[in-house]
Amino acid sequence: MISSSPSLLVLASGSPRRRELLQDAGLEFEILPAELEEVFRAGRSPEENAGELARLKADWAAARRPECFVLAADTLVAVDGRLLGKPRDRGEARRMLRQLSGRSHQVITGLACHPPGGPCLSETVASTVTFKPLSEERIEAYLDTGEYRDKAGAYAIQGAGGDLVQSCEGSFSNVVGLPVEQTLALLRRCGFPEDRLPGARPSRSASP
Repeated sequence: MISSSPSLLVLASGSPRRRELLQDAGLEFEILPAELEEVFRAGRSPEENAGELARLKADWAAARRPECFVLAADTLVAVDGRLLGKPRDRGEARRMLRQLSGRSHQVITGLACHPPGGPCLSETVASTVTFKPLSEERIEAYLDTGEYRDKAGAYAIQGAGGDLVQSCEGSFSNVVGLPVEQTLALLRRCGFPEDRLPGARPSRSASP
């Protein structure tokens, strides 16, 4: 859930998908979207770009909430090593879906956690998604849903876009926007209190 009082965890993202995934995992957190322009550096791999963007977002938020654990993420879609960002319009979304049709692509999320008073730790998580062959009619029908907007690669696997997918190898939640299992493991590595993590049991005092 999102905490209404000062929280130990800050999510440096305005993504509703990441917010929902963390809520579903049972974490309490605040939201502080990082106000940074996403710039992809030429000559760097998708993994390097995703990792760097996540670290920059975490550092930005940590400078404003140094007393908290700050979690940041950046998800990219790559085909043959080339990045597909968020489509600017329907025409660009159409071109992306044509490129993905009948092929496999990678969904890569850079994760970064900046603990209070400690160094920022980061990692990348990759999943492989294979699309069904898509006819022009099917592409246009999907575009009519409007779901492609603000989605890297122009689709949402958790929505109507799931019907375009033939298979997903690796973390499904990563394709949605945040690999939950790896996120919880990264929080543990950064020293996040176990009793604030999902599934924690309240400690019991010894009987007198």
